[in-house]
Amino acid sequence: MFKKKLTSVLLASTLAAGFLAGCGGESAGGGSKDDVIKIGANLELSGPVASYGQGIAEGIDLAVEEINEAGGIDGKDIKIVKVDNKSDGPEATNAAIKLTENDQVTAIIGSATSGNTVAQAQVANGAETILLSPSGTSPNVTINEDGSLNEFVFRTSFIDPFQGTVAANFAAGDLGVKNVAIFADNASDYAKGLAASFKETFEGAGGKVVAEESYVAKDTDFRSTLTRIKSANPEFIFIPGYYEEVGLIVKQAREMGIDVPLMGADGWDSPKLVELAGADALNNTFITNHYSSGDPDEKIQSFVKKFGEKYDGKSPDAFNALGYDSVYLLKDAMERAGDTSDASKIKDALAETKDLSLVTGIVTVDEDHNPIKSATVLEYKDGEQVFKSKVNP
Repeated sequence: MFKKKLTSVLLASTLAAGFLAGCGGESAGGGSKDDVIKIGANLELSGPVASYGQGIAEGIDLAVEEINEAGGIDGKDIKIVKVDNKSDGPEATNAAIKLTENDQVTAIIGSATSGNTVAQAQVANGAETILLSPSGTSPNVTINEDGSLNEFVFRTSFIDPFQGTVAANFAAGDLGVKNVAIFADNASDYAKGLAASFKETFEGAGGKVVAEESYVAKDTDFRSTLTRIKSANPEFIFIPGYYEEVGLIVKQAREMGIDVPLMGADGWDSPKLVELAGADALNNTFITNHYSSGDPDEKIQSFVKKFGEKYDGKSPDAFNALGYDSVYLLKDAMERAGDTSDASKIKDALAETKDLSLVTGIVTVDEDHNPIKSATVLEYKDGEQVFKSKVNP
């Protein structure tokens, strides 16, 4: 009932706004509404996971700059309308309402986290606006609890079960460990999904989970829990979570003499992780990720070069790459749809994406609006990410 009511309100507001625009209104960039393609960016630009949203924004800006300099899409420039959701679900919902109702964007890129993306899904579906999450990896971003598809919601990243499977196979195969511990954020769908897929795959390969412990976001002292984990004598610890807590966990684990390999997923990927944990503590740790700037692939190295030229020699992380790819994924769909403003046509084109070459992999979108693509395993050495391997789905 709420969804239908929201849809009616949003559509009515959109029609009203469209009428005003037809009476001579101008888009926020100086051109008329028909001169530009308005894409929203609903991102974590401040708050606990601001590093992710800021990274995505940098990638978006580079892609938009390239596309506009090359003539835009169908002769139209892309205009990005950024809104800071402050790393908060209700703020993400409010931002989505603003972008669809007031700014009348054709698509929204964001959010960085699964929870903040899910917070927008109902708004996007109701307003019939594309919602493309660069890095929301939880399955429920595109699929609801009842199994229904979020029709207008897509993602650029692979999903958590794939990451968890890759991590488990790496632990069992490449590292050859038999007994592991899992230490996950029990309030995070992201962490819980990764932990579940890791456990299922690892045990399926004959391994044993000797300890399972949990923490809650914003915790800062993990020593008592790490003591319990240490007493179980694991050969490896899987720690799915976000960098703010993970950095402290890694630091405290090493201070307590826990020197076994530690591993996580893309939630570790932030320059802040090294600041929190320390470069030495991160030695002998690994993550699954969407790409590596050290991958010798020609397309990746071209992106790394262009990104460094724009951002004073900075090396792009996975969030930079996913933001960049999100814009090009939309561009490809708009071009194949033959329309830069009809979200229904663009939605259908996105769903039909096949073998699209992007920085983070060659993408084919499946029936659940998830990209089928490769994953990368990275190792931290003296605070730097080092490319280990690429794993195909």
